[in-house]
Amino acid sequence: MGIPIVDFSKVDGNERADTLALIDHYCQEWGFFQLINHGISEDLLDRVKKVATECYKLEREACFKNSKPVQLLNELLGKNSDEKIENVDWEDVFLLSDENNAEWPSKTPGFIETMKEYRTELKKLGHKVMEIMDENLGLPKGYIKNTFDGGVENTAFFGTKVSHYPPCPHPEKVNALRAHTDAGGVVLLFQDDEVKGLQMLKDGVWTDVQPMKNSIVINTGDQIEVLSNGRYNSILHRVVPQTDGQRRSIASFYNPSLKATIAPAPQLLGPKVENKVSEVAKYPKFVFGDYMSVYLEQKFQPKEPRFQAVKAVSES
Repeated sequence: MGIPIVDFSKVDGNERADTLALIDHYCQEWGFFQLINHGISEDLLDRVKKVATECYKLEREACFKNSKPVQLLNELLGKNSDEKIENVDWEDVFLLSDENNAEWPSKTPGFIETMKEYRTELKKLGHKVMEIMDENLGLPKGYIKNTFDGGVENTAFFGTKVSHYPPCPHPEKVNALRAHTDAGGVVLLFQDDEVKGLQMLKDGVWTDVQPMKNSIVINTGDQIEVLSNGRYNSILHRVVPQTDGQRRSIASFYNPSLKATIAPAPQLLGPKVENKVSEVAKYPKFVFGDYMSVYLEQKFQPKEPRFQAVKAVSES
């Protein structure tokens, strides 16, 4: 059946309350949902698909054919081995951000202009999604964004990961992308609308994040889990390699500044009047840069020890 779908146009109409309640439910129970009617034009999304695909063909494909995962797979096949490649991903990936714009692919016509326009629109959508989370959690408007900015205007990190997952002749031997939760805040994914592969873990079962034309998939990262004191959880997800079809994935991450201090929102702590149960902080207070240092070492391991490790760092 795939993950839930939200008509985002309804947040501005008569069905606002019901739509916000749905989003709150999906944030609590799923950690993943798809937005349709999100306000980003189909023309822009079509151009993004076009330039991303052309960029891979023109500037990336030859390198992938000589990449480490391809070499390791060929070695296994040459040895007729039953082993599986565990520590690399069958993925071509590069990052776009305001900080590295001199490194953006430059040979593909229209790529830079289109992706800059797309990132601007997607960042606005990210702000709207975070404001809805503020409202659903009972936090002041702008609380999540301001926390991610670290008290300094517009210093949160907004990066866009452009990935391609080429067809894999032996998908049983590799991971396209190993299971992990996302380190940061809110992820806005424009995934392939034809080739499947992305899955999230729901109630112990791997569930497809179904391809849907021009939708934007939202998922919550580790820092939203901390800020919400566990009301919203980051969710394990992975990409499964496919034997045919090349999957395109453009994931944008709205993350805290490395200097931002992250902790459960104080508005969510303290005595609960209705059932008289005190709500205590379930997560430590830490600097996001310290968390990222831990995450880079432990990305593909369970997330709970990461919180303990960054707690130790913050207390030392």
